[in-house]
Amino acid sequence: MFLLLSKLLPIFIYPLGLASLLLIIALVLQWMRSRWASIPLFLAVAVILSASNGEVSTYMVQSLEWQNIPTELPQSEAIVLLGGSTKSASFPRPMVDINEQGDRVIYAAKLYLDQKAPLIIASGGRIKWLSTEQPESADMGQLLELMGVSKSAIIQEPDSLNTYENAVNVKKILDEKGIKKILLVTSALHMPRSLAIFQHLGIDAIAAPTDFLVSQPDVEALNQSIPAIVLNILPNASYLEQTTKAIKEYIGILIYHLKGWL
Repeated sequence: MFLLLSKLLPIFIYPLGLASLLLIIALVLQWMRSRWASIPLFLAVAVILSASNGEVSTYMVQSLEWQNIPTELPQSEAIVLLGGSTKSASFPRPMVDINEQGDRVIYAAKLYLDQKAPLIIASGGRIKWLSTEQPESADMGQLLELMGVSKSAIIQEPDSLNTYENAVNVKKILDEKGIKKILLVTSALHMPRSLAIFQHLGIDAIAAPTDFLVSQPDVEALNQSIPAIVLNILPNASYLEQTTKAIKEYIGILIYHLKGWL
């Protein structure tokens, strides 16, 4: 039930879902010939314009992504790679695909090839009532092998359906193998919540973030010229998506705090 609610409730909080809800309310009020119809209509426009604004989006994402930027990663006993980055090789795909978060798999492979750790624990399952595809851990394992990681160096954890379960299930593996120190690989936007959960469980986890949506040039470009300022004010679907991702993480952090997972 918690998993279902976690997927449904934020729809009414994310900008697009909230704006849609406000527009429906405006239509109902208009049909009832209420003089209040313009209020939800105005709010819907304000939500979309704010969430798709370049400056709002950039700073919201940056506030999360830039929290755990390491200067140099130390040697560790294992690399923990969190799922959320692949699509299984289901027809008509010729092989496992990666999405925007696919940098996670690539970076984990690089850290292994750089001999930062001798093992990679690929953690991630799939919700059975949403997908019939193989677990993400299997997808990641296939991609890691393609990039030169030894099959014997890959441990799959296929049961986790959220970040908390990632940490709990990985901890069982770490305890079984006597592993004390890990490099945690996930998207930079997802790292504050992920790192806090692993550390809350007593795991000596070191942040190894990747998949940065905002770079230093992105921040500098916001106000570097009049055209740039104008373009950042105009609605942009990419900025709307980034703002939504940041809001999702802040909601996740709040909920995990309330549940005592952080």
